[in-house]
Amino acid sequence: MPCPAFLVLACSAIKRPDPGYIPAIDRYDGPLWRTLRTADPAGARAKVAVLSALHGFRAASTPIDLYNVRLTRDLADRMIAGGVTTRGPRPPSPRRPDTYGIHPGTEIAGLTRHGAEPFTEIALVGGRLYVDVMHALVRGFVAMGCVRREARVSVINGPIGRMRRDLRTWLAADRLREGRL
Repeated sequence: MPCPAFLVLACSAIKRPDPGYIPAIDRYDGPLWRTLRTADPAGARAKVAVLSALHGFRAASTPIDLYNVRLTRDLADRMIAGGVTTRGPRPPSPRRPDTYGIHPGTEIAGLTRHGAEPFTEIALVGGRLYVDVMHALVRGFVAMGCVRREARVSVINGPIGRMRRDLRTWLAADRLREGRL
């Protein structure tokens, strides 16, 4: 069976205040995340990952706690420079070991059965800094064999109303009938 499409969505400043750890797809409650949950309530249209300023690149099913961290140009540049081997989140103190956190290469390997089901259709959704980091990660994922070199990459960026519309349209596309997956 073909691998579903792959959606990488920027985290959201708006988060559900539920106590404790809940899946990222439920924690984030900004307009794009609400659009995702409405347009694909069963999660059948795409495998979803998040790019978080705190947690880095994670599967959207990863449980996360409530936090408030913004992506800065400096942090984005460090994520880009570190590529698929930058662990996130960073240790809470400099005395913690560098083995703290998980790197994007581990997450993408899990989402693609270690490259056995590489993605051929991708959407990168978020603001410019997030999309810059996402592009860098996709290049690393191609090198790992988890994304096909000829993968179709759609970028959804711009005013929020247009982004919501474009995300709904991308999720609604019948990729199986179109022969792209």
